[in-house]
Amino acid sequence: MFDSLTSHLSATFSSLRARGKISHNDLDASCGQMRAALLESDVALEVVDSFVTEIAGKSMAALASMQSGRNQAQAIFEIVNSLLIEILGGSARRVRFAKNPPTVIMLAGLQGAGKTSLAGKLAKFYADQGNTPLLVACDLQRPNAVTQLQLLGASIGLPVFCPEAGNGVGDPVKVARDGIAFAKAKQHNMVIVDTAGRLGVDTQLMSQACEIRDAVRPDEILFVVDSMMGQDAVRTSQAFLDGVGFDGVVLTKLDGDTRGGAALSIASLTKRPIMFISTGEKLSDFDIFYPDRMASRILGMGDVATLAEQAKAALDGDTSKKLEAKFASGEDFTLEDFLDQLSAISKMGSMSKLLGMLPGNAAMKKQVGNFDDGEILRTKAIVQSMTPHERVNPKIINGSRRSRIALGSGRRVSEVNTLLERFIAAQKMMRQVRSGGMPAGMGTMAMPATAPIRPELAPKKKSKSGNPAKRALEESQ
Repeated sequence: MFDSLTSHLSATFSSLRARGKISHNDLDASCGQMRAALLESDVALEVVDSFVTEIAGKSMAALASMQSGRNQAQAIFEIVNSLLIEILGGSARRVRFAKNPPTVIMLAGLQGAGKTSLAGKLAKFYADQGNTPLLVACDLQRPNAVTQLQLLGASIGLPVFCPEAGNGVGDPVKVARDGIAFAKAKQHNMVIVDTAGRLGVDTQLMSQACEIRDAVRPDEILFVVDSMMGQDAVRTSQAFLDGVGFDGVVLTKLDGDTRGGAALSIASLTKRPIMFISTGEKLSDFDIFYPDRMASRILGMGDVATLAEQAKAALDGDTSKKLEAKFASGEDFTLEDFLDQLSAISKMGSMSKLLGMLPGNAAMKKQVGNFDDGEILRTKAIVQSMTPHERVNPKIINGSRRSRIALGSGRRVSEVNTLLERFIAAQKMMRQVRSGGMPAGMGTMAMPATAPIRPELAPKKKSKSGNPAKRALEESQ
């Protein structure tokens, strides 16, 4: 998401930083470029005009008080960043828990927006925090919607209240009301009500949603919107706001081919915050929406805070403590530790997503997009084909062992060789760091663990002398 917008904005600011003192004409040209980029990203015209006008006004005042072109460009950058955060909602908002449980969350939106999948993700998100959510199946219109919710509930070990089979049969209002009573009786502290959608906004959809709302009196009504809808997302959200009302927005399918305009438009025009985002098909691809982090991504500064949170969640405390203790005691980092790290990286999701959170990712868009996530699986296969003794002492892995490892992992011997060379180089680097030195060429070895295993990219070996005595001397050196 936002790839095109990020690229355009990055180019605009690069041009501004390359200038000396920024003139009013330079500022007008930059504002025009930003306006075109925002419109191309499907941001609503009303939001674009207001945004660009405010940038121009605040930037004019900033330019008048500065002389240095570099400082002027940075000042404009900070103005754009602060206004983006404001448009996106200002700050993250959490769900308001009821004083007397259960907290009732009602989901609303069009069919195809991903409400049912979102219900499962939301339930898992809060269950992981120690809550006891109950899923209530009130979408009795869409074929197999109830079955889908049951399967989602079973996959995360959470109960689903579904007295009706659905497929056009049953009273969703009664199901919703009975679901609240069931939650109270079973002492669930949260209820997530999945409602029916339609292919378009209509009277029947609004009427049913209003009846369910009045029956369960939800603490939060979340409007679920497909971020790929573009300009239609704004029109639909306004119709739901007028017809049913909602407290927050959830954006789904942010991993798709979306320009991102919905995120910049909905919060600004409806005055309702974006509370959650869904970034993939897995139940774990779900998070709180942070306006400042999203603004940082849009401006090409990455999202290091989210990356750090995901890393912390993937690395369990015991593994981290064990690695710290080994490092402090002077023990070597082993292939067993490396395997633990690869498993943690796999839990964090796609490497393309992770690399996309790094600052300056817009400049390496092609490389990030072409990263083969299968490399991690292939690397794990090589390490898992080693014996425990080999993982602890990789120096014992001779030619015959390498052939066996290659055969067991389905890889080439050259790939096994490359992995071992990089790993031994990483071990050496860690020893130097531990001893207080700065290893030479550290930049080229900084990420041996996650680098793709490609023999053609491996460091070239120095040619060996044909003289046995001279070769022995070279090897000892």
